[in-house]
Amino acid sequence: MEIIFILVEPALPENIGASARAIKTMGFRSLRMVNPVHYLTGKARWVAHGSDDILDNAAVYKTLAEAVEDATLVIGTTARYRTIKKEYIPADRLVSLIGAGKHGNGKIAIVFGREESGLTNEELKLCDITTTVPLASGFPSLNLAQAVMIYAWELSQMVKHGSDTSGSTDVTETSSAGSVRALKEKAAVIMKNTGIDRQEALCGRIMERISLAGETDIRLMHSVTSAIIEKFNTKNPDK
Repeated sequence: MEIIFILVEPALPENIGASARAIKTMGFRSLRMVNPVHYLTGKARWVAHGSDDILDNAAVYKTLAEAVEDATLVIGTTARYRTIKKEYIPADRLVSLIGAGKHGNGKIAIVFGREESGLTNEELKLCDITTTVPLASGFPSLNLAQAVMIYAWELSQMVKHGSDTSGSTDVTETSSAGSVRALKEKAAVIMKNTGIDRQEALCGRIMERISLAGETDIRLMHSVTSAIIEKFNTKNPDK
């Protein structure tokens, strides 16, 4: 398994450097950014303090969609509750939810939004599940680098329990990003044909559960959904 940290349009070099330091301190190596401010010199490197290799090897993308293209699971972080997502998972429940080793040698991306405005609704739609750090009411939200450190620490617990963040020996439970996307497309067809797509909350929950399924369940659901679609097409050849 590989854990990838993605920063969307970070505006402060110091936050990028501090995030790189947090990632490396917790044993991770992969940093991606979407349209970042210049980060290879000056304040970013000074704050990174020994994590220059994370900055040097960071991949830069033009859009979040490009940055998560190869991910088997995309986790969006947010400090604000939006109607676009129905469930917000507390940071301390992430490890138990996604399961150490459950995604095999796949890639899990955890996405952080802009310092001032976070992720847009369209960007949140690209995320399979959404997570937040519960805060005391009336107090300001976390700094970007602070949020990265909290999630890096939480996800590092998978390393301590036997998962390798760069690869896994448990290949039997690996689900590829393409396989999960294909299953979601089949599920969307079935929900449209049965009218479930009009129930936004239920539709969203179904998609979230698909994202969290292991390879064995993914294969099973592919078989079932294919059979349902074939049956529907047989009865409705013009649709």
